[in-house]
Amino acid sequence: MHRRTPTAQYKSNSPPRHSMPDIKALEAAVQALPPPALAQFRRWFTEFDSAAWDRQLEADASAGKLDALLDEAAEDYKSQPHRQL
Repeated sequence: MHRRTPTAQYKSNSPPRHSMPDIKALEAAVQALPPPALAQFRRWFTEFDSAAWDRQLEADASAGKLDALLDEAAEDYKSQPHRQL
């Protein structure tokens, strides 16, 4: 007999999915912010978004997803005339 493992033991690496009402509530909350709070939120979100971008870029590089682009850039550099700066 095959014993089933409860799914609660599995952890997902993907971010949680939110329903559209959740997103709409977030949009409404941001739109309701007074200008000083909106500026503070904007600064925080910029940092948050930049860090997420950096993590994704590092993960893609570690997984080799950028290797073809790097190889292409190296070949372009070798094949074009250039001068030392």
